[in-house]
This record gives sequence, structure tokens and C-alpha cells, in this order.
Amino acid sequence: MNGLPHYLSAAALWLGLLARAPDLLRHRHDPYLRSICAVLGLAGLCFFLGAPPTVGTVNRLSGVPNLAAPLTYAAITGYSAASQVLIVHWRGGPRVRRTARRWILAYTLVVLGIAAMFVLGDAPEERRTDLDTYYANTPYLREMILLYLLGHLGAAGVTTVSALRWAREVRGRLRTGLVTLGLGALCGIVYSLARLAAVAARWTGHDWSTLVTDASPAAAGLGALLTVVGVLVPLAGPRLTEWRRTLRTYARLEPLERELDGVLTRHALRLPPPRWARPATRLVWRRTSIHNALTHLDAYVDRALYDVTLRAAVRRTGDAERAAATAWATVIAAAVRREAHAGPDSGGGVSGGGAGGPGESDWFLERATDPAALVRIADALAGEPLVRAAVPETVAEEGPEAASVAAEGRSTA
Repeated sequence: MNGLPHYLSAAALWLGLLARAPDLLRHRHDPYLRSICAVLGLAGLCFFLGAPPTVGTVNRLSGVPNLAAPLTYAAITGYSAASQVLIVHWRGGPRVRRTARRWILAYTLVVLGIAAMFVLGDAPEERRTDLDTYYANTPYLREMILLYLLGHLGAAGVTTVSALRWAREVRGRLRTGLVTLGLGALCGIVYSLARLAAVAARWTGHDWSTLVTDASPAAAGLGALLTVVGVLVPLAGPRLTEWRRTLRTYARLEPLERELDGVLTRHALRLPPPRWARPATRLVWRRTSIHNALTHLDAYVDRALYDVTLRAAVRRTGDAERAAATAWATVIAAAVRREAHAGPDSGGGVSGGGAGGPGESDWFLERATDPAALVRIADALAGEPLVRAAVPETVAEEGPEAASVAAEGRSTA
């Protein structure tokens, strides 16, 4: 065997550990997180040590035939202890620490028993894949094999029952994660039972080695995959939801940034776009560009146009929030055109006194740059005909319907 399934399973488990590592570094004293990371790390170590190439390397470097076996069994026992401690922290209660210490002590004794049985036993012939059945009748080695299998079976059973029982009490991604984790632990039960059955068959003179060499590794590999998914679903679910929400907001702001593109380009107000950045970083970049442009346009804001358009939009839609977004979009579109047509020596501002007096820019920036308001303004720019109709330069482009909307808007003034 080339050990590829073992190494892939170990990689999947350690990938899950890597995903949890940032949380562990931020909350290193959280016993729940430490238990999860211990489960993932030790489970990956079990597969790594159990791979036939690793077994051969350990035996060769140590000079002790089959030394890899007790090391692998000790890793499996450690994984079993970590699983039990994780369940204890899940359940909670007033004696969590005491119960966790008892499980750790119990499985430490199992590890010491495995080591003692290996030292007392005699395993001169190297067996990389079927040691459990080959030495099933050998004194002391038989007890070593039973110790690790029964310890693992007990931990897998408790994990399965606890995860599936808790899953009935919760909803959402946590329930999905618990069910998946419970199914992964159930695969661990299959693994132990298959090996115990093969050992028992050898005691009765039958050869069921295929359960050790084929069936149990398949169950263990599937269990590793389900365990990783079960641990990561509650963690990754909220993050994926946040990424989806962020990407949607980023896309919805595109019409507003496009409207401001000329201002951003002419005055070099846009920072270089981030490459290979997270969605949140790209959203901050787009919001910053928009804010820079709106700050530059504050001298071109027409308060009178805002009031006229707001009244027209309220009359048209009956929705105050949507009407305000439409009015802001109209003001911004008009300000962009005024700024573009202003001469290089122009001091800016709205002709005809529309900009009002001191504090007008504060009124504009405080209300128009709210993150939620920016999204609504962008939506209005993308799909509200009253925005274009209310800007004089666009009436001819929009046709008779837009002109009538503009007339409706002005008639409400």
C-alpha cells in the first residue's frame, strides 16, 4: 500500500486544524477550542502514523520491529481522550474540569498499558497493515490490541450519542455540524467493530484480515472527512454568509462608483484597487473611493434640487426611505455634471444660490455617506427613472417618459 488514503485523511484533518488555529490563538485559554484542536490534530496524527510508509520508516529508524504500532495506538487513544473531553465541555455543568481530568487520567493509563504490553510481548516480524490479526493470539500483544480498540470504541460511541442527541435541540448550521460529526464518530464505531470482529475471528481459527486491511481503513477515512466537515460547518457557515453579504453590497455600490468615476479619475481620488484581497477589504476600498468623491463634490450640492426631487419621489413611490435615496442620487448626479463643466478657475458651488449657506456640506456628507444610505443611493442610480429625469442634461437622452417625470417632479416644488 502507498498510504495515500491515510495521508489524504491526515491532510484533511490538519486542514481543519489550520482553519481553527486563528480562533485558538485569539482564545488560547478556551477549553472548548483546545479540545476541538486536539481532536483534529490527534486524529490527523493517527492517520499519519498508521500509513504503511510511515510504519516502515518508524520501524527502520528505531530498529524495533513494529514500534510504529504502539505509537499509532497511543495516538488513537489520545484522540479518544480528546473526544471525551470535547463531549464534557459540550455538555457543560458544574464539574466540567473534574470530569475532563478523569477522562484524561483514564486514557493516560490506557496509553501506559499499551506501552507495557508492547514491551512485555514479542513481535519480531514486521506487519505494516495486519498487525491486529497477525498477533491476535500473542500474549500481551493481544491485550495491547484490545486496550486501544475498546478505548476507541467507547469514545466513538459516546461522541456519536452525544452529538446526535444535542443535534435534536439546536437548529441551523450547528445542527448540521453536529449531525455530520455524529456520523463521523459512527464511522469510528464501524472501524473498531470491524477490527474487533477480525481479532475475534482469528481467535476461533478464521481469517477475516480483510476487515483490518480494507474495511476499517475505509470507515476511518470517511469518518475523518465527516469529522472535519462537522467541525468546520458551524465555523465556516457564518463566514460564508458574511462574505456573500459583503460581495452583494460591493456589487450594489458599483453604479454609484461608476457615476463618480470621472471625478475620481480627474482628481486622482481613487486608491489602487487591492489585489487578491478579501471581500471586506474590497468593500472598504470601494466605499473609500465613493466617500473621497462625495467629499470633493460637497461644493456642488444643490439643496433645492434635493427638496424638489424628494417631494416628487414621495409622491411617486409613497416610500420615504426610497424617496430620500432617489433625491440623494439626483443631487449626486447633478453635482457630478456641474463639477465636470466647471472651469479650472471656478470656485465651485451651485449657480443660483442652490447650495445654501454655511454647514451645507456637513448636511450633505453626514446624511449621504451612511453605508446603508450609499447602497440605496446606488440602487436608485441603477433603476430609478426620476434620477435621470430630474437632471436637466439627461432629459433629452431619456425621452418623453423621463421628461414627464421631470415635469412631475418640478410641479411638486
